[in-house]
Order: sequence, then structure tokens, then C-alpha cells
Amino acid sequence: MHRRALPAIRPSCAVPRLRLPRPRSDVRFLAAWLACALALRADTASPKRELLTCGRERVHIVDLNARDAQGAPKIIWTWQAAGRVDLPAEYHALFRSTDECKPVDGGRRILITSSSGAVALVERATGAVVFYGRAVNAHSADLLPGGRIAVAASRDPKENKGDALILFDLARPAEELGRIELPSGHGVVWDAQRQAVWALSDKEIHRHRLVDWQASQPKLERVASHALPEGGGHDLYPVPGTAMLSITTANRCWLFNRDTAAISPHPELSGRANIKCISEHPVTHQIAFTEAERPNWWTTRIRFLRPDDSVSVGSEQFYKVRWSVAAE
Repeated sequence: MHRRALPAIRPSCAVPRLRLPRPRSDVRFLAAWLACALALRADTASPKRELLTCGRERVHIVDLNARDAQGAPKIIWTWQAAGRVDLPAEYHALFRSTDECKPVDGGRRILITSSSGAVALVERATGAVVFYGRAVNAHSADLLPGGRIAVAASRDPKENKGDALILFDLARPAEELGRIELPSGHGVVWDAQRQAVWALSDKEIHRHRLVDWQASQPKLERVASHALPEGGGHDLYPVPGTAMLSITTANRCWLFNRDTAAISPHPELSGRANIKCISEHPVTHQIAFTEAERPNWWTTRIRFLRPDDSVSVGSEQFYKVRWSVAAE
């Protein structure tokens, strides 16, 4: 799905040529000139380009419109589990390998999962932890209606507690409400428009509906499953303002239409392998993505399309990046 380039911004008022004002009109002239200049400045201001990044024990927000002393994009926010007094001590080590950092609640909160075995919901303004829970090999999460959270848990060869979509309630930290099978669970997206929970397994994308949602033991019921063109389902994320979900698999990238269930090759990333995430900016439509640097599961560079670009941030190693705006 291609989009036309955004049109150049044209100010709605032009700054008049400076002339000597008539008596008694100078104040009005300057007021009009200032109002027009401020409007022009607002019209031409760059949209926010802040990225949530994760991959190791620290989650960052990086401002791509600002630079640090070394000329790299500036880190403006950091969250780390270690040392937090609002998170039980036994959870600190469970966030040593963060693999999702998803903005929710309009970007005011951030859902963080870790393949080391946990999920947390934190406030962006303060970094405060408002929810935490265990989920073996957690790879993604999303906020559901009524203060519930769904977590996609991948394989667990040791204790067989993974391969599931797990439900939690914000009011009951660490207490699992229920689960439904999800082989190699890697992605989950709440779809408010369709009142559906989409989840990505190794070989399929599944649609669920909410059941007994007002009860103390709510459930997810699977109502449809759609086979992926290949295995290795990895990333699932909305394309803002469309019916599409972007999907990455072992060797390619795709678009899934939530209305028709059609799966088609991604127009710009279809032939790329080892893509760990795709996130499209809702205003500029620039795509940010990560491509693992084999044999590693991580990369030191964040890559972009529309326009093409790439950046590094010190020695940080990235797994996923998300534009710091809630996608729908």
C-alpha cells in the first residue's frame, strides 16, 4: 500500500513587506505581523519523531529531531526494572531482555514485555510501574477494555508454560486470569473498531472475541484463524488509519487486511528477512523497522523508509522500535 508524499506546507498568510507605519497603526501592524509569524512557525513545525526502543534491560525514548553531544539522536527517557522500588525485587531480573515497548492509552503509558519472563505497564510521565505479571518468554502485549491486558507468550521447552495468549487484570497484578493456546506466541493487537483481539502464532494469525468480559474470569474465544504464507510469525502491528496489520515472518513481510482477511506482500519490505518489527508514523507515514544483524537477534541500527535512512544510538542494541504514538 503506497502513499503519496505529503504536500509541501504553504503558509496561509504572508509576512507583509516592511514599510514605515502610519501614526496610530504601528501597534496594529506589529500585532498582525506577529500573529502571522507565529502561525507560519506553527504550520512549518516538524511533527514529533520520538521512538520507543527496547532490546536489552533498558527501554528508551529517542528524539530523532534532537541530537546529543556526539551527534546521535538524543535519549530523552529511560526505564529500567533494576532498582525500582515499585516492582518486586524478584521481577528485576525478568526484564533483562526487553522485546516489546508499545505505547498505549494515547501514548501516556507503555507496555513492556521481556523474553526473560515478564510484562509491565509503566507511566511515561514518571516511569512508575502500575502493573506487573509473569509470562514465560513474553513477546508482546496489548491493553484491552476494562483494564485487562493480553500477553503473547512464546515457547517454553523447560516448563511448558508458554505457547499461549495470557490474560491479566490491572487491578490484580501478578495474577493470571486465563489463557488460550497460541503456539510460539509473538504478537497481539486490540482492535477497538472491530472489537477483536488479533494474535500471531508461528504459522497463523488468529481473531478472538471477548467473552464474559464483565465477570471476574473473562475469556477470549477464538473465532477465526488464517494461515500465514510461511512460518516464523514474529511481529504484528497496526498500520495507522487503515484496516491493515503489518506482519513479519522468517523471510518476508506482509500486510493483513482485517476486513477481508487477505494477506499480501508488504510493498516495500516483502523481500526482507529477519525483520523484527515494523512501525509506521501516523502523521508522516515514515516506517521505522529493525533488521537483525546475523548471527545476532539484535541490530545496532534503526532503519527507515519514506524517506530511507538509518541511525545508531551509541552502543545500544535494538530488537523492536515503536513510534511513541498509540497506533490503531
